[in-house]
Amino acid sequence: MTANLDYHRHLRKVMADRGMFSTTALLPPLAERGITLSTSQVYRLVVERPERLSLKILMALLDILDCTMDDLIESTAAAGAVKKPQKAAAGGSAPDAERLGGLRPKRARIRGVDPS
Repeated sequence: MTANLDYHRHLRKVMADRGMFSTTALLPPLAERGITLSTSQVYRLVVERPERLSLKILMALLDILDCTMDDLIESTAAAGAVKKPQKAAAGGSAPDAERLGGLRPKRARIRGVDPS
């Protein structure tokens, strides 16, 4: 069984540890590294959980905050990662009498019609 993985970001905490209490404090260091973002984009980057993040921005954040990937992102197991039991129709572990395989109709065979 494959585990569903999730993650927690600690960007705000790391920023606070470095004395950066405003999201706009990231604008000049990002600009120095050639990354131009608007104030609302930086706010969403810090406050919200991005689904996609450019590796260039991630590497710039690691450089600006002088931290490692482990300091910034923590992997966790996803909530609700418990595997649901399969239903009998999906080929689950139901007894043979209850499975649908014995209830399926036989395929019809069409034969030529007699011209009488």
